[in-house]
Amino acid sequence: MTETRIGVRDLKTHLGHYLRRVRAGESLVITARGEPIGRLIPARSSATEVDEKARIDAMVAAGLAQWNGERFHPRGPVAVNQGPGTVSDMVIEDREPAWWADFFKTEEAT
Repeated sequence: MTETRIGVRDLKTHLGHYLRRVRAGESLVITARGEPIGRLIPARSSATEVDEKARIDAMVAAGLAQWNGERFHPRGPVAVNQGPGTVSDMVIEDREPAWWADFFKTEEAT
């Protein structure tokens, strides 16, 4: 099944029409000046979940992914910041003096 290609202007003009088509299960490729820039697809359904499983299986078969078939169980953070600031605050603080020193360096100091 090929996807219907529609331009941005046509999508804006006939948005209701295209949304009805997507609701009915059709996928649409949105183009700008003939180049694909996005895709409208139906919201998740049981059929979509089956398609996702098939895509994951294909990626595993192609050697692009590893999966043991189990659900993903996220783990807690590896490290927790114990101090008052964040890591990004410490990085900024570490970089700031050198940046200011280089920025305000005068010819006399060199």
